Amino acid sequence: MCAPLKDYGPRTFGELNAEDYDALHDPGTTDSAVDLLTDLARGQRTLELAIGTGRIALPMVGRGCKIEGIEASPEMIAKLREKSGGAEIPVTMGDMSEITAEGRFGFIFLIFNTLFNLTNQEAQLRCFRNAADMLEPGGAFLVEAFVPDITQFRDHRSMKPKHLDGHSLTLEAAIHDPVAQLVEYQYLRFTSQGVRMTPLPMRYAWPSEIDLMARLAGLEPESRWGGWDRCPFTAESRMHVSVYRKPA
Repeated sequence: MCAPLKDYGPRTFGELNAEDYDALHDPGTTDSAVDLLTDLARGQRTLELAIGTGRIALPMVGRGCKIEGIEASPEMIAKLREKSGGAEIPVTMGDMSEITAEGRFGFIFLIFNTLFNLTNQEAQLRCFRNAADMLEPGGAFLVEAFVPDITQFRDHRSMKPKHLDGHSLTLEAAIHDPVAQLVEYQYLRFTSQGVRMTPLPMRYAWPSEIDLMARLAGLEPESRWGGWDRCPFTAESRMHVSVYRKPA
């Protein structure tokens, strides 16, 4: 039904989105995410996979956390470096499913659905294995992702507005392949300067599949919440925050 966009790789998201990423991709959960992540980091050496522009890492540093990052996009790293304190955060450049940062970490996290930017199951499993290899014994790996909702599609297609103000309109168009668990998104942003198209392929995974990836990587499920406030995960939850532990 659909296939990953040709030549769309780990660096592509940053190439397409870095310039206005912070303005257009604020999930509204930054403060609560930083609260929980800081609590779980507990002063340990911490690694953020896909650190991006530092939306989470910089406030964590401000709370005394020792943060490093992995990031595939030089454009996103450049935005991080422009911010106060961003130049001091060590960042290893490369694909988070393959590249390793030096040494071992007590806490690693991957948030904002970024696991799904790896567009096949094998790449996602490699990411879990890579994180497990970088963890100290007893260390934890946290993943935040949405819970798939295929009811949003009609005939495996959808179209909906995502942003609207007096100067611009952003529409989200999508085609869903239920066999590959792949959604091809195209974001169309209309402004007075014209129309901009930004593609995004995502390979979603159910929470149970993510648990299995963790187990195959040698990690044990520890906690799952339905939000950053540690609310219970239920059948109505639209996202999950899951923690996996490497055996000591």
